[in-house]
Amino acid sequence: MATPLIQIDATILCSHAGSASITPSQTRVRADGRLLAVVSDSTTVAGCPLTLPNGKPQPCTTIRWVTSATRVRLGGTPALLQSSSGICQSAEQIPQGAPNVVTTQTRVRGT
Repeated sequence: MATPLIQIDATILCSHAGSASITPSQTRVRADGRLLAVVSDSTTVAGCPLTLPNGKPQPCTTIRWVTSATRVRLGGTPALLQSSSGICQSAEQIPQGAPNVVTTQTRVRGT
């Protein structure tokens, strides 16, 4: 089933409510005037409040996308879908949960 493609200003949160920001690597394909994201885009997280039980801050800092569109490519790279899965990671690259795509554009869909 087709799901919406993610644009770079979509609302994406880490599992601890930190806000994600996508830096686009492709600058040609848009939906509703906004650039669409691809699996290789850099996704950073800010404002994650995660602290380990020993008191050490361990906030999510990046998202590594694991799945993407299988049939839609932008500039030769698979597009990110609202249903794409990823792993939030700390600065030490420790996996810390899955990101949550809260809102995205709804006009362009893919699989």
